[in-house]
Amino acid sequence: QTHLVESGGGSVQAGESLRLSCATSMNPYRRYCMGWFRQAPGKEREGVALIDTSPGSTIYADSVKGRFTISQEKAKNTLTLWLQMNSLKPDDTAMYYCAGDPGGCSGSSSLSGATFRYWGQGTQVTVSS
Repeated sequence: QTHLVESGGGSVQAGESLRLSCATSMNPYRRYCMGWFRQAPGKEREGVALIDTSPGSTIYADSVKGRFTISQEKAKNTLTLWLQMNSLKPDDTAMYYCAGDPGGCSGSSSLSGATFRYWGQGTQVTVSS
């Protein structure tokens, strides 16, 4: 069974930073499309950032380009996903989810998250003005 556990969310002021992490039980030697998604109350889920674990290429939503950075860490038996969020805005307030799917990313279309097989439970990010 595949597990993804997010952490690092919290409440911050606009302009501040947060770093989210996602601990997974996924095989670090396999290729995945990993991503961060978010959903605010009353809004549809939005893809924020993707990383193809091999070769490590990234894709970002226009709304976060230049502010958010997705990265990965491969250890002996674990794959960890990170999301560094800088210059946070109130519009970034949402529940943030980590997700993964075997195989590489399919370009920006993967930002829909429709094909992702594995999902975490989410971590809340609240940005106040």
